[in-house]
Amino acid sequence: MPVELRKRPAPKEPATAPPPTKRGSGAGNTVKKLAEKAKAAVTNKATKDDSAPTAAAEAPTTAAAEPKPNGTASTGGKIGVGEKIALDGFGGTLQTNDGQDVTLKDLLDKSLAGIVVFTYPKASTPGCTTQACLFRDNYAPITGASLSIYGLSTDSPKANSTFVTKQKLQYPLLCDPNATLTSAIGMKKPGPGKSTTRGVVVIDKQGVVRVWEQAGPAKTLDAVLEYVKTQGMTETGAPAAVAAPPAESAVATEEAAKLADPDTKMDEMPLAKTPTPEEQQAALTAAEVGESAAKLDEGATNGGLLKP
Repeated sequence: MPVELRKRPAPKEPATAPPPTKRGSGAGNTVKKLAEKAKAAVTNKATKDDSAPTAAAEAPTTAAAEPKPNGTASTGGKIGVGEKIALDGFGGTLQTNDGQDVTLKDLLDKSLAGIVVFTYPKASTPGCTTQACLFRDNYAPITGASLSIYGLSTDSPKANSTFVTKQKLQYPLLCDPNATLTSAIGMKKPGPGKSTTRGVVVIDKQGVVRVWEQAGPAKTLDAVLEYVKTQGMTETGAPAAVAAPPAESAVATEEAAKLADPDTKMDEMPLAKTPTPEEQQAALTAAEVGESAAKLDEGATNGGLLKP
């Protein structure tokens, strides 16, 4: 049987792969560019929106750092020398160590020329004791300038009363547990607590700040004494003396002035000291001795004859 030969099918040509797409070209690159543009637009908008509040937030800080011009009224926060405080309600109501309710306005109304308020962190601690005793020991020159002295802390009336008694302080201590006045005069430490910065403030009768300083115990006193010496005035308008003269010197000076004054009346003249009996007897004896000596001299002159 004849063999039938079948034709073998021709091999199929392999499919030609599409040419590779070059990076950075075509639709993929277009989508990528659009996505980047959209992202950049969102970023720019966020930057512009954020810049406005930042500038607004920085503006008050700069303004607060600049001192206010003299004579402007201050209602709270850090106060500067030369500022006039709006006294009504300033610093709230606090207590003295003996339990009396007072305000800053009350203290100024009772003063002759103003007040000195030194601030301290905690009663009866070493640094605060040193500071309180320095003002105690310089009570005369400060009050001689018609300035009333007060200590200020966030301690309780009981703690401050113990402090007054133990250190024999002549002036009251102000108790400010909520730190209202302490904050108002700028002597509260930053932060959520009620810690007090050591310092001193001098405010005159009109509510003008004359001294404001944060410093150690000795420097707070020095700042007040310097003010008293250079600018302090008594209630009469005369310059304040830095130290009061001793009592004996003052009396002697007054008596000498009366003697030197030709208009001094006789009843205003200082009385002469009455001699004691011993001094009177001594004076008589001295007079007799002097008389006898005079007679002897006279007899010698007359040839030795004494007159009866």
